[in-house]
Amino acid sequence: MALAVMLLDGASFHSACCRHKVLLSSLGPLLSNSKLYSSYRRPGAEPEKKLSWQNADFSFKKSIDHLKTQLSLLKKETQDYLKGPGGNPLSQHLLEQTRVLWQFRSQEDLNKWVISSDVEIGGKSKVYIKLGRNNQAALLYGTLNTEVPRDGETKYSGYCSMRSRPEVRSFNRKKYYDWSNFNSLYLRVRGDGRPWMVNIYTDPYFSHQKDDIYSYFMFTRGGPYWEEITIPFSKFFLSSRGRVQDNQHPVWLDKVRTLGFTIGDKVDGPFQLEIDFIGLLNDRAHKEKFAYEAYDKNTPV
Repeated sequence: MALAVMLLDGASFHSACCRHKVLLSSLGPLLSNSKLYSSYRRPGAEPEKKLSWQNADFSFKKSIDHLKTQLSLLKKETQDYLKGPGGNPLSQHLLEQTRVLWQFRSQEDLNKWVISSDVEIGGKSKVYIKLGRNNQAALLYGTLNTEVPRDGETKYSGYCSMRSRPEVRSFNRKKYYDWSNFNSLYLRVRGDGRPWMVNIYTDPYFSHQKDDIYSYFMFTRGGPYWEEITIPFSKFFLSSRGRVQDNQHPVWLDKVRTLGFTIGDKVDGPFQLEIDFIGLLNDRAHKEKFAYEAYDKNTPV
């Protein structure tokens, strides 16, 4: 059950498949007070009487300004595409051994991440994020509380998470990270000895549900010293809504959407995690393709 709680980082990105949601995503910044990041509603809560698209500000001037901004982004994307993968020359892309994805040196770096906790389902855990000492790291801290909400439906509680904001391209198109040139995740962290779950959210070509994530454990040793952690992508296993799936397959590294960290070890009390940077590593000594057995669904009798 502890694993199920630790995998509850899928509380975000639950949007209803209806027409006004499609309109909502296309209007972009013209909307005010819209919940683009999560559409979660607590059990027993009344639905909103006003549709999301009815909060739109149909301003002609804002529309023109928005169009100019999107066209400039499209121009830059085209130039980067013609230059090479990721805006870099092909020779540099092929020889790249390491890459820093996120580092935390300013408030702008922190704004690229979103924190959440079981408060979204009525829990009492608290989580905060701020810059560390000398603005050299992100400090994620808070208090875990496993008390279950008394709503008659929620059975488990007690988790906190940190998740990168999904990036978008011009005209609100999805932007993916292509990590296929690397085989490991590389982090420099300092924790308090509590275990964390590292979650990779992908948006593959077919067969996946929106709640599917790839996860693996990150164990911190505590103490005053920083530690460098390498997690091969071959170790990440597929889960959906807190349940490990029988049908396992490697991470779709060319369709990565976001990255997240979750704590949910069912131990009440304070926690903290400092993150200096998050990067990628191409470890040539690591030869493993996938760590888990794959089952054939259509095994002949």
